[in-house]
Amino acid sequence: MAYDASFLSTGLPEAASQELARLAERSVDYHRMAKALDWLAERWSDHPSLDEAAQAVGLSPFHFQRIFTRWAGVSPKTFVSAIAHAEARRSLEAGGTVLDAAFDAGLSGPSRLHDLFIAQEAATPGEVRRRGAGMRLRWGWAPTPFGKGLFVMAERGLAGLAFSDGDDEMSFADMHRRFPAADWTRDDAAAQGMALRAFIRGGGAGGEGPLPVVLIGSPFHIQVWKALLTIPTGATATYGQVAAWAGKPGAFQATGGAIGANPISLLIPCHRAIAKSGKLTGYHWGLARKAAILGMEAVAAAG
Repeated sequence: MAYDASFLSTGLPEAASQELARLAERSVDYHRMAKALDWLAERWSDHPSLDEAAQAVGLSPFHFQRIFTRWAGVSPKTFVSAIAHAEARRSLEAGGTVLDAAFDAGLSGPSRLHDLFIAQEAATPGEVRRRGAGMRLRWGWAPTPFGKGLFVMAERGLAGLAFSDGDDEMSFADMHRRFPAADWTRDDAAAQGMALRAFIRGGGAGGEGPLPVVLIGSPFHIQVWKALLTIPTGATATYGQVAAWAGKPGAFQATGGAIGANPISLLIPCHRAIAKSGKLTGYHWGLARKAAILGMEAVAAAG
């Protein structure tokens, strides 16, 4: 796949340029593996072989293993084992009480996200009602481990993170319609600085402090998004659990709508919400990407 690098900033310090180049390489490798991840998302519980996965994407086992391992940091076999459906179901069956207790104890409340050092601040009700009127939003493209990312930044922090699978205009339109009355200015350099902070420097490293995010939505949507933050890395929860944590037990459809409306993908972990059966369903940016994110998190949690 030819990679369009025209949006990458130039003139950065050498260390930042090297970090951005590594992130761009992982972004390219993700797109090369997307078809395989989509295929694997339907077959976790079968533990497919390396040869089967390679054949599904038209690569030799050697090249598939090399590219996949470079992207994920582990072999395809280890990756699949980490997030097999059978393991996900056992986690759901045994882990509900643990997750409920963690939520009740406030172990990961609205001030931080376990692994990405997120500090949250909700937009004012007036800003939400006016659909962004009076807000200044900068936006730009940056590479991420899960493909090309669209970052939207408000004055107080990150307000949006979306992905593109080749149709940049559609991805931008999807994000723009959420805050159509705001003043939008393109700034790829700021977006790439945000990407480095989120994916390379760990959010709180280098004295930068927590990565601030701005939650722009209705009060119920914000409650659901905060509930998602209680799901630990490497774990999943059902839509019913998330609804209960948001104070609306039984409101599965409304909770699903709020999860789907989450503007800050990945960092507000809507990908950790799955069906009661353990199926990977309903991710705005595609099941391949949901499988990729959950697999990477499962591998990290397993050490």
